[in-house]
Amino acid sequence: MNSRFVPGADIEPDLLRQTPVAAVVTASYAPDFERCRLLCETLDRHVSGVAQHYILVEHRDVALFRQFENSRRTIVDERDLLPRWLRAFDDPLSLFRRRIWLSPRTMPLRGWHVQQLRRIAIAAHAREDVLIFCDSDVAFLKPFDTNAFWRDGKVRLFRREEALSGEGHEEHRIWSRNAALALGIDASSTHDYISTLIAWRRETVTAMCARIEKVHGRNWVEVVGAARKFSECMIYGRYVDDVLDGAGHFRGSEEFCRVHWTGEALSDDEFRRFVAAMAPEQVAIGMQSFIGTDIGRIRRLIGLD
Repeated sequence: MNSRFVPGADIEPDLLRQTPVAAVVTASYAPDFERCRLLCETLDRHVSGVAQHYILVEHRDVALFRQFENSRRTIVDERDLLPRWLRAFDDPLSLFRRRIWLSPRTMPLRGWHVQQLRRIAIAAHAREDVLIFCDSDVAFLKPFDTNAFWRDGKVRLFRREEALSGEGHEEHRIWSRNAALALGIDASSTHDYISTLIAWRRETVTAMCARIEKVHGRNWVEVVGAARKFSECMIYGRYVDDVLDGAGHFRGSEEFCRVHWTGEALSDDEFRRFVAAMAPEQVAIGMQSFIGTDIGRIRRLIGLD
């Protein structure tokens, strides 16, 4: 365990029992470094109720991201989270431009797979009650209090009702079925749990991992990583709904972050219209990094430069 990673060290046990403590969790990597910088700046400016911000990165990216660390922001090395038998290599099939994670116990995994594993794994190391997941290509534009994820002792579960019952979303249905296999539950479900800026109850995540290990008799990373088509959001949502019957959670379908998921980079006018179309409850925007929107333009358009 990296001695610099002391999650929640300043949280008093009595306080934990009385008041929910929230942490923001971001999985990132070197190509998203400037996007992550923008996230940190806007989070610090607009978001209240955050005890700690964990940024989870591959070992070789730790030194780069250390410059973001402060009293409320910790850079977490994936080696402190995931089994040592899961190792990262430069992928020769991509002419060494991409990374691949290999082990004898899982399928070959890409960065987006391992980022999901990190998000699950942080629950066993953090001490905060509520984990709020925010991608590194998100920027907050409005004030936001993390208490929005907590009501009467329950954590808000994002659930898009019956979203998988119609045409399309085949990949999401595969993720849902693989979540059911990991959890040892019936495969049928029509709800979608995938979104940006959502919250999990930390103790529920650790219980979810324990169930996976009990059902399969092996490490949860092995079970989840045995299929390359999985979603950490789907696994958590299916566990809460199908195993816990919603205990400890209340459901909400409003999305707090407006995301530009696909297509081309937006022009200045298109970007302004995109922001203007944010719903009243939306406080942040997400510009998917693979679309290629210049981060300098985003900074200028939201008034940071």
